[in-house]
Amino acid sequence: MRKLKVTTFVTLDGVMQAPGGPDEDRSGGFTHGGWSVGYWDDQMGKLMDEFMGRPFELLLGRKTYEIFAAHWPRSTDPGADVLNSARKHVASRTLRSVDWNNSILIKGDVATYVSELKKQSGPEIQVHGSGDLLQTLLKNDLVDELHVWTFPVVLGSGKRLFADGAAPAGLKVDAVTTSTTGVVIATYERAGAIKYGSFAPVEPSAAATLG
Repeated sequence: MRKLKVTTFVTLDGVMQAPGGPDEDRSGGFTHGGWSVGYWDDQMGKLMDEFMGRPFELLLGRKTYEIFAAHWPRSTDPGADVLNSARKHVASRTLRSVDWNNSILIKGDVATYVSELKKQSGPEIQVHGSGDLLQTLLKNDLVDELHVWTFPVVLGSGKRLFADGAAPAGLKVDAVTTSTTGVVIATYERAGAIKYGSFAPVEPSAAATLG
């Protein structure tokens, strides 16, 4: 089974809405769009290039798809050819067609589609942004790896990475690095069930019984 890997930019208080620009996503009256831009450095660019330098397919929500489709087909930036040629699976309740090269509009239940997609042969499946779609993937325990870029910013409002309904899960840290601007870039992998315990002191009678 191939892996589904998520890359997301978040603030210290977990907000992932509109990191790339003021008009990226103003839903809910959000006024802090573009909060990640001032922290970008060469190290971050190199890490992103490495992540997207291996074979992949994209799984995108409507808003992220529209942002990408408006930019990359006209771009001459490094990586444009790779993105334009990659297979793209698009989840949307409103789109009737997707015109970006090699794009497929998901029909029917998204969680079922993604579950079946992971069983097919092919390269890893990458998710970028796509906050609403990501909630569906997390609720249905379909994410294998999280690449979380945490920026030293607190916004206090906005769409968060882990909204109510995410499936409880244990994770392990595979790698961590910090940019020159203080962005903490961590890779988390699935690690089975949560290991519960308690730091509460054991009552004397209970300790005697245990002994």
